[in-house]
Amino acid sequence: MHSESSTIRTQRAVTALAALLAGALALTACSGGDDKKDNGAESGGTASGSTLTLPKLNGAHLEVAAVWTGTEQANFKKVLAEFEKRTGAKVTFVPAQDPIINFLGSKIAGGQPPDVALLPQPGAIKQAVDKKWAKPLGAAALDELRKNYSQGWQEIGQVGGKQYGVYYKAANKSLIWYNAQAFENAGAKEPKTWPELLTSAQAVYDSGVTPFSVGGADGWTLTDWFENVYLSQAGPEKYDQLAQHKIKWTDPSVKQALTTLAQIWGRKDFVAGGADGALQTEFPASVTQTFTGGDQPKAAMVYEGDFAQVNIGDTKAKVGTDAKVFPFPAVGSSAPVVSGGDAAVILKDSKAAQALATFLASPDAATIQAELGGYLSPNKNVPASAYPNEVQRTIAKALVASGDDFRFDMSDQAPQAFGGTPGKGEWKDLQDFLKNPKDVAGAQAKLEKDAAAAYGNGS
Repeated sequence: MHSESSTIRTQRAVTALAALLAGALALTACSGGDDKKDNGAESGGTASGSTLTLPKLNGAHLEVAAVWTGTEQANFKKVLAEFEKRTGAKVTFVPAQDPIINFLGSKIAGGQPPDVALLPQPGAIKQAVDKKWAKPLGAAALDELRKNYSQGWQEIGQVGGKQYGVYYKAANKSLIWYNAQAFENAGAKEPKTWPELLTSAQAVYDSGVTPFSVGGADGWTLTDWFENVYLSQAGPEKYDQLAQHKIKWTDPSVKQALTTLAQIWGRKDFVAGGADGALQTEFPASVTQTFTGGDQPKAAMVYEGDFAQVNIGDTKAKVGTDAKVFPFPAVGSSAPVVSGGDAAVILKDSKAAQALATFLASPDAATIQAELGGYLSPNKNVPASAYPNEVQRTIAKALVASGDDFRFDMSDQAPQAFGGTPGKGEWKDLQDFLKNPKDVAGAQAKLEKDAAAAYGNGS
């Protein structure tokens, strides 16, 4: 997606985006939490200026599969309910498991594929196309995509020049959330660089609170940590090469990133519960334990994307006052901007499935979920006012402002066997590294062995 000539442009844009985020988040950190704007949410999220026309689909039944659970799933069901209201179709949500390709494979083998699946990895879209499961988007969906999405977000939903995916949901995965009270008690400052992050962590530790909460039971959180360090330290060109396995995981740049990560992961007293505790902590708990416990939370900071707000919402902490956020600090010359996302892909072609893909590509659908919080859309025509607080508006504006110049989550670009399977590949190798951060060379050797097997291009 990114030619070599765009690397310098990307680095400039990424630096500018990080600066924009840093400035805006510093401003919003002091402003109140939920200053919700009323912009017609009562009407079911149908924007008054909506130009979207959907067909009447009375009698049609659709199944939509995604790995979302809890609040995220409940919020998405409200979007599907609006589609039902507008078209007369009936939509059933099917909870899927990771890796979703395996889940869909068993459904397809049993002759029961869902009509539409939300795929959390470009690697999974490519596999669905290679297996001839995915169906290309029709004219109406393409039209909606072109109106609402930057070229970059369209391209990561394409395989072989054909459009298969609608990126309904995005994530800014370069954020660290912190407990404002814990930072204040420690006299800790928001860091801009990796050394400053270690200094803030030490101040928090000296005040009697563990610095970091890590959701190590979910291997994907560990891949996200690695990607931010690697992108900032090694740069976008190397990042693209490693993402495509054009350089090996035994490369010195990987050694440098793992050695840097070990400065946090290797300090038992810097991670809540130590490595063993972290490996038993799932992502939602890694967030909630940072924002509960009054003056003595289990940890002061938790790294993850904007979607952590959904889990913060399960505590009494208010985003913007109790729970604040800063961009992932610069490890190298500029701060990283790593993005993720989920794309709607049609598996059973029909008028109804195409209409749903069209709806999900529209600002109408995304605006409903934006208003509910803990969600970010790459759709540039979703009004910023739809987001429920200033922090979320800032993150959304920054994502849209980055245009085509972002880097997509590396493990999500990999074949699912390497980058998207619990207990295997990169997820497992980084869990093992969290357990034993001294063995950098051993971690590299395992990562390379697993990558070579999954990419099928030898080591």
